[in-house]
Amino acid sequence: MLAAMLKAEVGDDVFSADPTVNALQEKAAQLFGMEAALFFPSGTMANQTAIKLHTQPGDKLFCDKWAHVFNFEGGGAAFNSGVSCHLIDGERGMFTANQLAEAASGRADIHVPYARLVCVENTTNKGGGACWDFEELKKIKAVCIENELSYHLDGARLFNALVAKNETAQQYGALFDTVSICLSKGLGAPIGSILLGTKAHIAKALRIRKLLGGAMRQVGYLAAAGIYALDNHVERLAEDHAKAAKIGEVLASCSYIKKVEPIETNIVIFYVNNTVNEVDFIQQLKEKNILITSMGSGKLRMVTHLDITNAMLEKLLKELRSF
Repeated sequence: MLAAMLKAEVGDDVFSADPTVNALQEKAAQLFGMEAALFFPSGTMANQTAIKLHTQPGDKLFCDKWAHVFNFEGGGAAFNSGVSCHLIDGERGMFTANQLAEAASGRADIHVPYARLVCVENTTNKGGGACWDFEELKKIKAVCIENELSYHLDGARLFNALVAKNETAQQYGALFDTVSICLSKGLGAPIGSILLGTKAHIAKALRIRKLLGGAMRQVGYLAAAGIYALDNHVERLAEDHAKAAKIGEVLASCSYIKKVEPIETNIVIFYVNNTVNEVDFIQQLKEKNILITSMGSGKLRMVTHLDITNAMLEKLLKELRSF
């Protein structure tokens, strides 16, 4: 990947003149069967741009109560777009078409915001890397059409879902109005996300990206990493899933663990018993150069990725067993 970055041909992407960025955008659009794509420095900026594309200040969007666009984007939906979030009480970050239909029904008068957008996150972060059922996503699309709602996919870990469920990018491109995908995380690029949509969407997104400070110059060096990631790092995500499953098996066998959430992809979420202080637990692992994340409410998270070697995995499993 680094070699590909160093060899990249670059230009000024502010004027859409960076050939490597253009190649990445064309590659992503073809992969999803969508009209156009735009390179972003972060998934949060890509998602926030999508929200602004589909809404006006005073509108509302629907998402799960655990959705990244609500919980982990700094209140950006309210700050950047002036919209409120109607939270749906789903399971592991996933709601049903029936739940959306119920939320979208009811009074439509001057007292309530216009409903404009539905945001879905696949895989779910706070839900432990859970994958949506594609048939349910199609049912949600029908509800969107019936209620004149736009449909956005926060595909931060979409490729994990594609590998785990044997699905294709084309399926998602045909279903959603806009899609964001992350090139870092499991795909291993140092930075970057892509927003996909119609040519009209992306023309407007280009202006919003500039407004948010996301216009970059000779950024083809980073786009080259994204091209390499898409070409070489998708199928290997199955290795991360296998490692996560091993971690889950060991955690489940440890007496100090209260619960391990179901593991579908590369995220492991678990809870320690009340007799164990989670802050101390995190610190003791940190002292052994093992870094994990607290997600609040007792949730502890581990994520596997291409930089986690087999030797690292064995060290982790050994420390968990002996804690």
